[in-house]
Amino acid sequence: MRQTERHSSADPTITDVAEAAGVSIRTVSRVLNHSPKVNAATREKIEAAIVRLNFRPSARARALAMGRSFLIGMVHNDRNALVLEAVQRGIVGEAAPEGYELIMHSTPPVNNRAIEDVMDFVHRSRVDGVLVLPPVSGIPGLAAALAEEGVPAVALSATPVEGYASVIISEERRAAAEVARYLVGLGHKRIAMVTGPQDMVSAVERRLGFLEALEEAGLPLLVEAEGDYGFTSALAPAEAFLALPEPPTAIFAANDIMAAAVLKVAAARSVGVPSGLSVVGFDGSILAQMLTPALTTVRRPFDEMARQATRQLLDRLGGLPITQVARAELVLIAGESSAPPPHQT
Repeated sequence: MRQTERHSSADPTITDVAEAAGVSIRTVSRVLNHSPKVNAATREKIEAAIVRLNFRPSARARALAMGRSFLIGMVHNDRNALVLEAVQRGIVGEAAPEGYELIMHSTPPVNNRAIEDVMDFVHRSRVDGVLVLPPVSGIPGLAAALAEEGVPAVALSATPVEGYASVIISEERRAAAEVARYLVGLGHKRIAMVTGPQDMVSAVERRLGFLEALEEAGLPLLVEAEGDYGFTSALAPAEAFLALPEPPTAIFAANDIMAAAVLKVAAARSVGVPSGLSVVGFDGSILAQMLTPALTTVRRPFDEMARQATRQLLDRLGGLPITQVARAELVLIAGESSAPPPHQT
């Protein structure tokens, strides 16, 4: 009788579940942690007891029992809130169902203390593993430092990087080349580019891919200027391009935010898009759909890449085999901001 009263006045424990199912506490723990070491009949009996008792495992107790924090760190240095939101959504969508929570940390990529900063974060937060976004993922020595501390790490990158448990590569050079071929295919010959900051691998890859494809087509780049992936950094280049005696008929901006700046300058100068100027961006964020006209862009599947990276990390934490290198498909999405050029000589 006293036992029954205890159940009614307190939340059921893992011990209660074990008693109800007639198994050991360890066996219940294995079921809760999705271990394959429990046969189907026993698993069903334990799951029935869990439902009957309305048992909810304590996250804190689970973490202590398994020697984990059930926290995943995301290390980045990206000012683009649209990108970060999509990545965060992808990580949480994959991690939350398995009881993991996300901690985000921004670190300066060009800094002698970058590695120390990341390691301080790892030690302070006690994360079980980290997902490292570009450009931080390309910092020389970071992967080795994480490995030396025994911290499982999965990276996202525009190019292969060594030392991580797994790397999800977005082939941005190839995608930028596809943009060039697309514009050439429309008939454009006077083509300009606003690049990203050339101290970032992604920006270098996009520029090289674009230039290589133009060279293959026998076309020189009319003019280029370097931006920093921010909106204001593309305003002056766009003004300068459109003020030329023979302005470009197409401008490729290395991300959607800078492409939005090009559209703003074109509107201010009464240059029709796409009737007088084609504009192409890169990223495929929700911004591309919000602009008028809707932006032609390269879609990077941030949420899918983040889910894939998170799945690799969770499998690594669970002792399962993982894919060392995976490649994400980037797709050119033709919007309303591109068309064949006006008559050009």
